[in-house]
Amino acid sequence: MAFSRIVPHQDGAGIIDEVGEGVPASRIGERVWLYEAQAGRPTGTAAQYTIVPAERAVPLPDNVSFETGACLGIPALTAHRCLFADGDIRGKRILIQGGAGAVGTAAILLAKWAGAWVATTVSRPEQANVAKAAGADLVINRRTDDISTVIMMATGGGGIDRIVEVDLAANIQTDLLCIATNGVISSYAAADPKEAVALPALKAMLKAVLIRFVFVYSVPSDAKQAGVDALTKCLQAGAYAPAIAAKYSLDEIAAAHEAQESGKLIGKILVTTD
Repeated sequence: MAFSRIVPHQDGAGIIDEVGEGVPASRIGERVWLYEAQAGRPTGTAAQYTIVPAERAVPLPDNVSFETGACLGIPALTAHRCLFADGDIRGKRILIQGGAGAVGTAAILLAKWAGAWVATTVSRPEQANVAKAAGADLVINRRTDDISTVIMMATGGGGIDRIVEVDLAANIQTDLLCIATNGVISSYAAADPKEAVALPALKAMLKAVLIRFVFVYSVPSDAKQAGVDALTKCLQAGAYAPAIAAKYSLDEIAAAHEAQESGKLIGKILVTTD
């Protein structure tokens, strides 16, 4: 490890208790949400207190709960980059592969707030319920439906303008059948990091497809700030309501990690210090 002892977790929400040199004292008592708390540092948010650079403690609107604030962070910023790196999406057609996951749900919420038409894929009925609650216009069961056929029927043959992709290696063939000419596929995860992507180059070339890889820690600072600003507006509008699957106290953190690893819960898992 980079440090002899690490307190994990990147995201969270709470109240500023103290400020360091150069930070206005007026920020003490401010309600905030956090991102990248442990990135490059030994102390993350799995604690009653943590210390973060000032810009990573973002004011949390008064109308938003700490629970919602704690669900933002890395998933929401990742979703924003996938959706908006190539411009406004109002009126665009979006496909979100894996819409019940943390990034997938965030992407549905942000895309609907921004005025897009949203389709998403799931693999279980309970996942479909989460995707629908987030506002998806079309939910496709990837195990029982032919995704590209459903998409083309729903879009009148026009296809999808942007795809938020959770597993490019597994889905590239389907994505290229669904994507519109000059569309963008934004890939933010890989089921197997070592697996190569078999890209049908000619198919991608004929549609002039852009494939963008998104890793939130590598996103330029100005683009990350744009994500923070957009999320603030979305929160103020009351348009961000993530699914919360379970809450654990800090002394139950091992059980929280086991629940995450099990893959059985659908929605965010929160660790509280109350």
